Amino acid sequence: MKQTEPEVTLQLALENGLNAEEYENILAVLNRKPTFTELGIFSVMWSEHCSYKNSIAVLKTLPREGDALLTGAGEENAGLVDIGDNLAVAFKIESHNHPSAVEPYQGAATGVGGIHRDIFTMGARPVASLNSLRFGSPRDPRVRYLVDGVVRGIGDYGNSFGVPTVGGEIYFEECYTGNPLVNAMSVGIVEHDRTVSATAKGEGNPVLIVGSSTGRDGIHGATFASEDLSEASEDKRPSVQVGDPFAEKLLLEATLEAIATGHVVGLQDMGAAGLTSSTSEMSARGIEKTGSGGIEIDLDLVPVREAGMSAYEIMLSESQERMLVVAEKGFEERIIEVYRKWDVQAVVIGRVTADHQLRVRQHGRVVAEIPAESLVLGGGAPVYIREAIEKKPETPAAVMVDDDRLDLRTLALSLLSRPSIASKQWVYRQYDSMVQTNTVTATGTSDAAVIRIRGSKKGLAMKTDCNSRYVYLNPLKGGQIAVAECARNIACSGARPLAVTNCLNFGNPYKPEVYYQFKRSVEGMGEACRAFNTPVTGGNVSFYNETSLGGERTAIYPTPTIGMIGLLDDIGGLVGSTFSSPGDAILLFGDPELTLDGSEYLVMQYGTPGQDAPDIDIGHERNLQELLVSLASKRLLHSAHDISDGGLMTALAEKSVMNEQGTLGFDVDIEDTVNSPCRLQQQLFSEAQGRVLVSIAPESAREVIAEAVHHNVPVRVIGKVVRHTAAIAVNGKTAVSFTTGELAGAYFHALERALHLDEL
Repeated sequence: MKQTEPEVTLQLALENGLNAEEYENILAVLNRKPTFTELGIFSVMWSEHCSYKNSIAVLKTLPREGDALLTGAGEENAGLVDIGDNLAVAFKIESHNHPSAVEPYQGAATGVGGIHRDIFTMGARPVASLNSLRFGSPRDPRVRYLVDGVVRGIGDYGNSFGVPTVGGEIYFEECYTGNPLVNAMSVGIVEHDRTVSATAKGEGNPVLIVGSSTGRDGIHGATFASEDLSEASEDKRPSVQVGDPFAEKLLLEATLEAIATGHVVGLQDMGAAGLTSSTSEMSARGIEKTGSGGIEIDLDLVPVREAGMSAYEIMLSESQERMLVVAEKGFEERIIEVYRKWDVQAVVIGRVTADHQLRVRQHGRVVAEIPAESLVLGGGAPVYIREAIEKKPETPAAVMVDDDRLDLRTLALSLLSRPSIASKQWVYRQYDSMVQTNTVTATGTSDAAVIRIRGSKKGLAMKTDCNSRYVYLNPLKGGQIAVAECARNIACSGARPLAVTNCLNFGNPYKPEVYYQFKRSVEGMGEACRAFNTPVTGGNVSFYNETSLGGERTAIYPTPTIGMIGLLDDIGGLVGSTFSSPGDAILLFGDPELTLDGSEYLVMQYGTPGQDAPDIDIGHERNLQELLVSLASKRLLHSAHDISDGGLMTALAEKSVMNEQGTLGFDVDIEDTVNSPCRLQQQLFSEAQGRVLVSIAPESAREVIAEAVHHNVPVRVIGKVVRHTAAIAVNGKTAVSFTTGELAGAYFHALERALHLDEL
């Protein structure tokens, strides 16, 4: 039966997510009215999710070059960084926020699957996975449903696929109640001569679709990710794909073997916009790199799961576990045979051309013919610079209560039990962190996850991080801190920070105050990355993250999540975060002015985040990183842990209870010259930046202090590691004291209690 397509009009274009100006541009590009299929292609490729039309101008201000980078930012499916010995690291982080909000299990699962495909289409084998998650209050039953589904989706897909989930973070804030954030990161390793470009080149070379059959799931998923969530979003569950980790495992092995034949010319994942994005982007790269290119495909050859699928549906489908391969002409059967060996479909559906066109045929006629470059960044895709106006948060200043009127001991235990601070063991115990047997850090025992690089003595460190409350209070400082804390964590493990990927989660960019947050936080990130020599290799922007609170739609906290990798030249120099030996001296690096602004304590005790983010000294942060890496290389550190969420009290408690024995505590005395009735609260709970706690052998103290002075890092000996007890004194007077069992009782299982897991 002949399919009838709707008449293309301005109204239909608007319904497909385009605006009137963009529709006029399409008419000019084609010099005619588009077909329905062409309108669909433009609508997804010019969506925010694919075109970055509201963000690319700002993103180009980030540092995107470095000596170790093997590809430029945005040039390929993922960043690629040289780590020596003919090896490179491919890594990237992306969001799957909107799908996870309406279908948490599949939304999170397919987010993991998609980011891994971005890695192995580079020719790299995925060796580690991380994530960064944000949810609303665990008091909300729907939030508890979302947490359960997302965590299970990540665990089930990653565990089945066989890649260890080695690190991550999870926060709970009211602003994420209706719009959770699910950011997934993948890291892979590849030999230099086994890398593959996402480029279609070589006129006449065959184009193959490999992997699962194409269905109607995920149609317009890219457009769905480029609009605000609302009650109507529940009706868009078909825009959420369904993943199959076992099919992806076969696809991975088959693809790496196909690459090894030497006959794969180009390769790209079918992620957002599916066949549309892969054909148009690979064509455009071919034109850019060689001056010639294009792709012609026949949709009658595409394996489909459902009869009667239209060209519009096939081109826009986001069915999972599919990729586009450009093979060397004459060797396509060799490639097909490799995939057949792994029980994976591989079908020739077209060829590379030289006329710069993306041409799509179905049932013997051309249903789409579009200049490929007009669809992508740097070509004809629209670029906007939106209005940016600062709107400072209307947060009240805390009316502080004097120290002597508070039970600081009880407050400290309550802070340890906060969902954003308490142990996340309920989460990470659902993830297999040891599959592939390369993981050398148990979750929570080092500030960064570290895996060994087989065949060498090197280790690869990795971390995700962002305190979105800081970004909300001060986008510039918050962006700087997000990068600095990630680098600080990498350095605490003994590794040298190398490069950054990012996942930028914000509200509606058409709102001037949101665009201001985006622009300023990117500026802050760029300043920190330049100072630390950690170029940005690529990433993801997710706009339109808003939630309904009190009957009003408000943006989430701006959340520019940082994913960072670092290199440990000798894995023997790995530094854990927890106490290891009774009698060790405890030293504090850094001596900033203490503030409670932005702290979890201020939110808990006074119901306000304060009025500004903590200050940050980028030069000090760089010195601190260099000091930590130097001390680790000399084997002088027994442990290192940065002071962040929850302040000094939480950092010391974590160094105690996360130890395997769980019985090593601390006896600490802080010298304080500030004469303030609230100074104990500041000392215990400030999240002032640039501070790290280390433990060392007492006989090493002189050498460590001398090294700190050499690096211009303030240092103080503040106490020692003891057994079974934990106490903090200020100027010789005990402020709080506990048994290690009391700390553990507050820290462990608090998240499970907050989530009411027995009700799920």
